[in-house]
Amino acid sequence: QVQLVESGGGSVQAGGSLRLSCATSGYTYTNYCMGWFRQAPGKEREAVAAIYTGGSSTYYADSVKGRFTISQDNAKNTLYLQMNSLKPEDTAMYYCAADLPPCGLGQRYEYNYWGQGTQVTVSS
Repeated sequence: QVQLVESGGGSVQAGGSLRLSCATSGYTYTNYCMGWFRQAPGKEREAVAAIYTGGSSTYYADSVKGRFTISQDNAKNTLYLQMNSLKPEDTAMYYCAADLPPCGLGQRYEYNYWGQGTQVTVSS
């Protein structure tokens, strides 16, 4: 069965950096869409970034472009999210998700496999 396990969250000051990891198992990692999502208390879930594991296509929300980088290590079946120049508004629970293509961040793109999340807190 598909398993996604996030790690790397924590508390940082504004301007700091964190790298999230998502270890995957239970399916063939290549040729999947992998995404990072976040949800802050009282807010709707927001798509942050996505990547097609069989190629180099990446997708970013406008709110994180230029600050966050999604990447992968196919040998380790692991997804990453490098977060730089963090802002207090980045505070949220971050989840990784997976599903078959097509890939993207809009509502038409479904992700049916989810991890449990890792908390990111950015203080001002």
